[in-house]
Amino acid sequence: MIPRVLIVAGSDSGGGAGIQADIKTVTMLGGHAMTAITAITAQNTLGVEAVFAIPPRLVVQQMACVVTDLGVDAVKIGMIGGADTVAAVADELATGLYAGPIVFDPVMVATSGALLADARTIAAMERLACKSALVTPNLPELAALCGRERLDADEVENAAMELADRTGAAVLVKGGHAEGDVVMDRLIDTDGVAASWTHPRIDTRHSHGTGCTLASGIATGLAAGLPLADAVGRAIAYVQAALAAAPGIGAGHGPMGHALGRVPFDDWTAACPD
Repeated sequence: MIPRVLIVAGSDSGGGAGIQADIKTVTMLGGHAMTAITAITAQNTLGVEAVFAIPPRLVVQQMACVVTDLGVDAVKIGMIGGADTVAAVADELATGLYAGPIVFDPVMVATSGALLADARTIAAMERLACKSALVTPNLPELAALCGRERLDADEVENAAMELADRTGAAVLVKGGHAEGDVVMDRLIDTDGVAASWTHPRIDTRHSHGTGCTLASGIATGLAAGLPLADAVGRAIAYVQAALAAAPGIGAGHGPMGHALGRVPFDDWTAACPD
């Protein structure tokens, strides 16, 4: 059966991130994407002009409607909104209908560095992390989840291990916010670094939606039965290929080239060495 991935996230009218990037990623990696939309945005490559939050009861109704008919092999959670929606989604996931792994991308820090979630919402996110197989924070988000303003380079691994110990989830620390020409992504559990991937930094402003794409790619791999490290490696390679193929549209922070997903799976894996 085709891997079925339920995505709980917001809509990006510009098509670069959010639900739109998630659907493209799941489709290109061979899965069937289903959605529970948490917010509608009016945005383009220059920024977000308006946001309308979907009521929590309708968010979870979308989830329940999908799982009771189509079934779900994995869940990906992205931008989820306020604390009430976070709590409602956590309650829904606790019903026992969602047996597959959950990948949680804790969207709380904008590309500009601005914090998008208040303290109550960040605290509520802990419940989702505790239900997840994997949490995928960037460096500012990892700091926020650990109650800190920032993390020095030598604090990152310990902070991720603490988060893994507290939640029971593995933590994929994304290295895009670090300095340097080489990016390192680290899969960390309570014992330390379980796997890592390094790749040259691609110098482009067309990188909108990298976090959404990565998390959805991992969820698709897990839904298909791949081991966690293999699912992560394939998703990282897909993101790199999509970045390299960005179409260059928009005057600002433009979308990636998701259609490059037509490259065979083995080629993606080979393109992303340990």
